Amino acid sequence: MDLAFAYAYLAAGIGAGLVTIGAGIGIGKLAASAMDGTARQPEASNDIRTTMIIAAAMLEGIALFGIVVTFLLVIKG
Repeated sequence: MDLAFAYAYLAAGIGAGLVTIGAGIGIGKLAASAMDGTARQPEASNDIRTTMIIAAAMLEGIALFGIVVTFLLVIKG
């Protein structure tokens, strides 16, 4: 095994971990803010839920893109 492969695997592992942690923190903050907004204005709960789902989908898309990049590091390495 070449040293470049080792660095590629290390970078992929660190990258996958950071992507997962970032997505988890982002979704957690998103859900907490949505629940806070719903508690403050219950009549706007449908709008808040819709916006939250759209934002969560975008955040998951970014996380998926990050995971794909880490897989490409392993394959390319």
